[in-house]
Amino acid sequence: MTQEKDPVMVMLAADKASRAMGIELCAHGDGWAKARMTIREDMVNGHNISHGGMVFSLADTTFACACNSWGPPNVAAECDIVFIAPAYLGDELYAEARLRRSYGRNGIYDATVSRGADVIAEFRGRSYQLRG
Repeated sequence: MTQEKDPVMVMLAADKASRAMGIELCAHGDGWAKARMTIREDMVNGHNISHGGMVFSLADTTFACACNSWGPPNVAAECDIVFIAPAYLGDELYAEARLRRSYGRNGIYDATVSRGADVIAEFRGRSYQLRG
């Protein structure tokens, strides 16, 4: 698939928020994606650990890449996250999202955010395929 026709690459090219956070797509295929992000100084909270919203955003962007890998546009209908361990300034985080089940125009995806072998968070998202 060429970059011009790849729905994930088209979506990411227009995603200013993910670009501003430095989220980079590592790889993707039908129903899965892997992305990375390094925690910068402007991403830590008052406890000097990564703001939870940054970890969520990495997982959410990876989920978006996975659920849009099939072609028809999808949006998030529901998401939740469980924070397991803190991330710190300078940490390189990876998220990997995979389709668990699809039904009708919905899909359930799980994403794991990790730092090396350490799991930072577990995310679950439900996608909804738009009409047209």
